[in-house]
Amino acid sequence: MGIYLDNAATSYPKPSIVIDKISDFMKNIGATAGRGAYKSAIEADRLVFNCRDNICKLFNGKDPSNIIFTYNITDSLNLIINGVLNQGDHVITSSLEHNSVWRPLKTLERDRSIEISTLPCTNEGISKACDIEKLIKKNTKLIVFTHASNVLGTIQPIREIGAIARKHKILFLVDSAQTAGAYPIDVQKDNIDILAFTGHKSLLGPTGTGGLLINCDTNCIRSLKSGGTGEDSKNPYQPDYYPNKLEAGTLNVAGIVGLGEGIRYIYDLGVQKIRDKENEIIEYALKRLEEVPGIHIYGPKDAKKIVGVISFNIENMSGEDIAFKLDKEYDIMIRVGFHCAPTAHRIMGTYEIGAMRIGIGYFNEKQDIDALVNALKNIVSEK
Repeated sequence: MGIYLDNAATSYPKPSIVIDKISDFMKNIGATAGRGAYKSAIEADRLVFNCRDNICKLFNGKDPSNIIFTYNITDSLNLIINGVLNQGDHVITSSLEHNSVWRPLKTLERDRSIEISTLPCTNEGISKACDIEKLIKKNTKLIVFTHASNVLGTIQPIREIGAIARKHKILFLVDSAQTAGAYPIDVQKDNIDILAFTGHKSLLGPTGTGGLLINCDTNCIRSLKSGGTGEDSKNPYQPDYYPNKLEAGTLNVAGIVGLGEGIRYIYDLGVQKIRDKENEIIEYALKRLEEVPGIHIYGPKDAKKIVGVISFNIENMSGEDIAFKLDKEYDIMIRVGFHCAPTAHRIMGTYEIGAMRIGIGYFNEKQDIDALVNALKNIVSEK
């Protein structure tokens, strides 16, 4: 494997304990959770509960039963957006959202006549929380915000936004795709009602894992799916208690087991240690990339204001061609295009051309950045 700089899409490599735990489960346990009283089924139950408990501890949740497993963060966000918003409701969101938020909202705008307001930001993705107050209406039902842009990397002021949401008794949903596991999150201090997370990025788990942390006393979330829960089977309706209210059907137990190990790995290291290490690489990358002739780096140049996401273009050169050469000739993997976030590209002025993006993870080192910069210099010199 070459140099992997696409951790904003999915993290790689995974800790060996994640792989070993999944393999052990598949070889030696294999049962589904919540569906049997025999030993291996009970062990599967225990492993799933342990993962819920570890997620709860990582984000300072109150009750492991309020951890809902889904199959990715898109699934999580759709579950809440579609399960909360009704005909004519108003929602406030950022100008930087991924399509996992933007498309469900636009679909409900068309199908349920909801109203959407977007909080303005600078071309570096910097938002002012106080401006949220100006957008609130009598029918505002939900504020949904990314914690950090997947294109610019800019960290958003969610604690302040959450405080405003609490003041006005508006549900606050946070998309932590780029921050969970890489940046400290405390749902109590950050005033988060519902945290959506994915397992396969900085939580170091496998694909096909994600979830929600419900941190509010609310019955306003509709069940979008009904089916087997392994208990209360005579009830013709989906149970109204968590997690069963929002979990129907067989869970991805093998994936959850792997996710649990990824979270344990993070918990043992400490999120702040991970953030400090990544921040050092981000700062180094911002400095070294400036050496590339004709480069334009988007977003804040202060490493403390971003997560490990840096987007850039090189003057008069195709990002697709550069990314292809990086892979083919230098074995360096980056992302190029629109990153499923067209509104962010509109903000930063790349709506027509897209951008190249590197995603820095905990297992990257400074020599990876050196190799990227040297390769980019060589490619530019060849044009």
